[in-house]
Amino acid sequence: MLAPNKIATGKRSILYGARSGFIELILITFNMSLSIGIVGLPNVGKSTLFNALTKKSVPAENYPFCTIDPSVGVVPVPDERLWKLSEFSKSKKTLPAVIEFVDIAGLVKGASKREGLGNKFLANIRETDAILEILRIFEDGNVLHVEESINPKRDAEIINTELILADLETVTNRLNNLARDVKRGDKQAVIEAAALEKIKKILETGSFARTYSLSELEKPLVKQLNLLTNKPIIYGLNRKTGAVNLDENSDRNENSDSRFNDIVRYIEQTGSDFIIIDAKVEEDLKDFSAEEKVAFKDDLAGKEDGIDLLIKKSYEVLGLMTYFTTGEDESRAWTVKIGSSARAAGMAIHTDFYDKFIRAEIIFWQDLLSAGSFAAAREKGLVRTEGKEYLVKDGDVVEFKI
Repeated sequence: MLAPNKIATGKRSILYGARSGFIELILITFNMSLSIGIVGLPNVGKSTLFNALTKKSVPAENYPFCTIDPSVGVVPVPDERLWKLSEFSKSKKTLPAVIEFVDIAGLVKGASKREGLGNKFLANIRETDAILEILRIFEDGNVLHVEESINPKRDAEIINTELILADLETVTNRLNNLARDVKRGDKQAVIEAAALEKIKKILETGSFARTYSLSELEKPLVKQLNLLTNKPIIYGLNRKTGAVNLDENSDRNENSDSRFNDIVRYIEQTGSDFIIIDAKVEEDLKDFSAEEKVAFKDDLAGKEDGIDLLIKKSYEVLGLMTYFTTGEDESRAWTVKIGSSARAAGMAIHTDFYDKFIRAEIIFWQDLLSAGSFAAAREKGLVRTEGKEYLVKDGDVVEFKI
């Protein structure tokens, strides 16, 4: 039996199940779960980058608070392996893995104390799985900066302080609500309160909640609070072609701008990662073909595709990997957590693959292409039969048997 495949269509999806030569169409509810919140101070390039990511038009004007309600865009994860498998199988459809980006209005100093639109912005961030923090590293007198100067480390500290203060309020309120249950000896309340007291002390020192290592008992209890500083952060250093860029002298040498070195050191100290991206160029290129993009970026001496790098990095920080299903009807990339069992991985397609799992046939994508066909791969012993406890690997091609 071929593995069914879901095609996302907003909040609904269509399930294609191939049995006995005909196609079943079943409508099921589908909720996007992989979400990256794009945050930053006003006028740093968040909405410009969002436009480039999603090829959607959201306001990106040159004044604070232009973006009031978060805009959401679903973006395909670039993966050359999928397209090679699709060509191999002569698939009618090719469906990449996707990731959700949420454009969140600019934070300002005091957001945690309801300054600006603080409460609303922080609530929007809380609903995402990871944070993409955009920091401006270009000087341009035509583009206003809310702090009236360019200093990415200061900007990062402003944003992160607001996240920490918001978490401190959340933790304090939760501890107050737990007090009665702790007093009467409720075991779960005691465990949660002890963990939150430790997290509170960490937050009070100006550190992120994720620096505290939770036990297996504590994890589900703390997770329900959805703390902002428990989320992984990617820093996007937004440079601008034609402007004075803090990084343009070179990468962290004695001639480069000290402000660039300062932000890189700061990011490293927080245990996060960063990419450098030109949001305006990426937006200008959003409707170009792949060949046109290469030619244009060659002219700008910027050959790397910043959008692809950003999407891949976002995928990486969430601890995700991709496995594939492929056949004549379609080739599809499926998103699962690294370390997922075959049975658990099947749930990305349909709950039947968890409830009725018998076995899975597995082959690495490159081995399949090299063999030339599934039949040849089986003759060479490259297709393995695995049970429900098999840990699916990034790049596996899987056919589930139920």
